[in-house]
This record gives sequence, C-alpha cells and structure tokens, in this order.
Amino acid sequence: MSLLALKAAGITLGAPLFSQLDLTLHPGDRLAIVAPNGRGKSTLLQAVAGFADLTAGEITRRRGLVTGYLPQDTPQALSRLSSRDAVLAAAPEGDHWRADIALDDLEIPQDLRDRRMAELSGGWQRLAMLASVWVAEPDLLLLDEPTNHLDLSHIGLVQRWITALPRATALMVVSHDRAFLDDICTRTLFLRESQSQVFALPYSRALVALEEVDAATGRQHDQDLRAARQLRRQAAKLKNIGMNSGSDLLVVKTRQLTERAAKIEASATPAYKPRSAGEIRLDITEARARALISVAPCAVTAPGGRVLFHCPQLWIAPGDRIVLLGANGVGKSRFVALVEAALRGGDGPVRVAPTVVAGIADQRLRSLDPDATAHGLVTRRFDLGDQPARTALAGAGIALALQTTPIRALSGGQRARLQLLVLRLTRPNFFLLDEPTNHLDIEGQEALEDELVTKSTATLLVSHDRSLIRAVGTRFWWIEPGGKNGGRLTEVGSPEPFIDGMLKPVVSGW
Repeated sequence: MSLLALKAAGITLGAPLFSQLDLTLHPGDRLAIVAPNGRGKSTLLQAVAGFADLTAGEITRRRGLVTGYLPQDTPQALSRLSSRDAVLAAAPEGDHWRADIALDDLEIPQDLRDRRMAELSGGWQRLAMLASVWVAEPDLLLLDEPTNHLDLSHIGLVQRWITALPRATALMVVSHDRAFLDDICTRTLFLRESQSQVFALPYSRALVALEEVDAATGRQHDQDLRAARQLRRQAAKLKNIGMNSGSDLLVVKTRQLTERAAKIEASATPAYKPRSAGEIRLDITEARARALISVAPCAVTAPGGRVLFHCPQLWIAPGDRIVLLGANGVGKSRFVALVEAALRGGDGPVRVAPTVVAGIADQRLRSLDPDATAHGLVTRRFDLGDQPARTALAGAGIALALQTTPIRALSGGQRARLQLLVLRLTRPNFFLLDEPTNHLDIEGQEALEDELVTKSTATLLVSHDRSLIRAVGTRFWWIEPGGKNGGRLTEVGSPEPFIDGMLKPVVSGW
C-alpha cells in the first residue's frame, strides 16, 4: 500500500513552480527531488508535510501516516531551546526516553545537549534538528538540505544513520549534494514547471536517463511537426485542385488533412528547455610565471601559537587545480588565510608572483557588502556603465528589481552567483575558492565545474563537495592531523583515501 499519492499536483506562486505532477510514494522509497533554486522543491516538501496548499490537483495520504519534516533553517522557536529540550518537545508523550536515544544515534556530544540551539554551530543544529524529526519515528521523513553546514565526516554520519533506518521508512530528500543523493536515494524526481520526470535510479544515473528522454522527446517533436507540415502541404494542393474542379470530395479531404495536422501540432510535446537560474561564466587573464604561488617550509599555527601542521616547500603553477584536504580543525582555514593575506600584499611564508591577478571567493561571501546594492557594487568596482552592469547582473540571475535592493535581501544562491560574477569581471589568473558551491544549486555547481576545468586556471580549492573535488582537482594536498607537535601537509595522488576515511566511522588513528 502506498504512503501517499499526488495526482495532477501543482503550485503557482506568481508563476507556476510545478504542474500536473503525478507521484506515488511507497514504504522504503528513498526519493531525491532535484530542480534549480526557486523552482518549488522546498514548497513541495511543505505541501506533503501539510504546511502549504496545492493550487491544483490533490494529495492522498495513507490513513494514520506520520511525517517528520526537516526545514532548511532552524525555526526561531527551537533556537531558544537546548538541543535536548528540542528533541523532548517532539517526542511522543510518555516516551521521553526516546530523546537521548535519538541524540545518541546522531552522536551529539553530552556537553552540547544542554546548550541553546542558537549557541551551537550550524552543523550541530542540523544534527539536533534531525534527532527531533526522528524521535517520533515517522513513516515518512521529509528532509530539506539535511547536509547543510556539515563537513564530510558528519555527512558520512548522516548517510550511515539513514542506512540504519527501518527498511519501511520512506524519505523525500532535497539536496544539492550530488554524491549524497547518489549514496542514499534509489529514486529521483526532476521537478519541472511541466513535464516532471521520475526515475527509479539514483541521481547521476537518473540524469543520464533524463537526458535521453529529453533528447527523444525533442526528436519526436521535430518528427511530429514535419508530419504536420507535410499534411498541410497536401491539403493546400488538394484545395487548389478542388477549387478548380468543384469537387466536394476534395474539399472534405482537404478539411480532414488540415484537422489532422492541427491535432498533431496541438499534441506535439516540445523538448524541455530549462530556465536557468543565472549564467556562471569565468573570464581569465593569462598567467606569465612559472610559479604563481610559492610557499616556504613553515609551521602553520593557531591564533594562540599552537602548531597545527608543518608545511613543506610548495608551488602552484599555471593550470594547477589544487584541492586542500583535511578534517575540520586541522588548519585548512589558517592556510587559506596565509595565502589570502599574501594575495592582498601581506608578508609571510607565502610569496605571490607579480603577474598574479587573484579571484577570491569564500563561503561566507565576505566580499559582498550586505548594505550595498548589486548594481552599485559592480559599477563601483569595475569600469561598467549602467546598462552593461544591468545586463551582466541579469545574466547572472539577478533580476532587474533586485539589482538596486540591498545585497542582504538576495537569496543565498543569488549572492553566490553575484560573487562569481565579480570573479568573472576581475578576470583573474589564480582562484582561491573556499566552499564556492555552498549556496549553488546543482545546475550552478556543474556550470562552475565546467568553467574551472575548461579555463584550466590555477586554483586552490577547499570544499566538502565530493563531486566538485573529483571533477576539478588535478593535485591534492592533504593536511594529516598529528600529536602535540602538529600534523603535516603532504601531496597525494588521489582524494579517495581521504574521502573514504572521512565518511567512515571514527576509528583509532583518525
């Protein structure tokens, strides 16, 4: 028996988000929901959870269906509670013992359980919210970006937690983490304004199937239109003959051919053309140095002076795309700060060639003044007039009405695309990228990957995005933790041992 069924479901908020969606969910289904930013993924989850209404169609739920809904952000009411109290509040009456079990399952440390949610990091808030969603043991989990703010080790924890759920528990998951979707989902819904598609495959394999369906639809559409044109040509010839001969039979035949052509044209399904959330394109300046960045042997330290790790002599040459690997706390941020300081003209063990033009993007989007406007930022920083600036911003997905509002009013995805537009206008020959895909949808992530690989610009990248790491990296620097004397940075041939180690349970030596 199905858990729920959507029939001809649709939601319109100003414009249609999706329509004519037919979907059936069964016990044990693990469904990924994929679409660009702002195209209805979260709204669909809210409708299934009962927090939003469909504007068309219907949802039929199994009698007694229990759902657990994880929103993208921590609700204000929960932020004032401790993580323990947040889970207790969601536990069935009389079953408060379940709260500690749910917190244990997600490995939330004892010393964090009595701290207010607002005082916890984004990652610990995410895990505590997952515990509160699961404590009632729902039949269906609705998870909106469950890996937000999590590093690889905690993404691995969530993957293991999902794998250990009862087999009958169903999931509907919204995520921009492609590797995560591949690992946990068995079905994929590509949510569209119309012609949504569902495949009984994980994301990457489903994407291949989707492209084949879209290509076949496009070919069939072309064939249908050619057949309709041929019928209309035949009808035109018969019409001329009929008019000259006065034959009523030819007049009837002409009308029949014309009607058949009109039916074919009306039923022909055009190939799907996605509306882009904004173009991502990188322009670069040619690099004219053997080594753009050089690092002298040094010890990288924490703010208090404690040695985090030891760094050997290093170079970054034109075309190198280096991924900096390491667990949280080993010193990646400190190393990136040393490189950024050197790019901005500071002293230290990092040396920068005079020809380097740096493009810096960080996960907190610090380069974007939240009180400035996107239009003011672009025209002030670059030699662009009013209309070229507006055109560039519109191409990056910043609608005209948003170009003169404060940047703080933009969504995370829009701000990320604005930051990448600033990079393009800078025309760098070296990129320093710290979690550049954090706010990007899958379309944006793949576009950024293509640009970095195609342009082959020297890059130093920090990311928890396994798909990005594998697609972009040509060299890999791994900061391995150490004891009292600190760890060490070494170059490795592949990121896979690091990724595998981070995704597995913590064992001795990690």
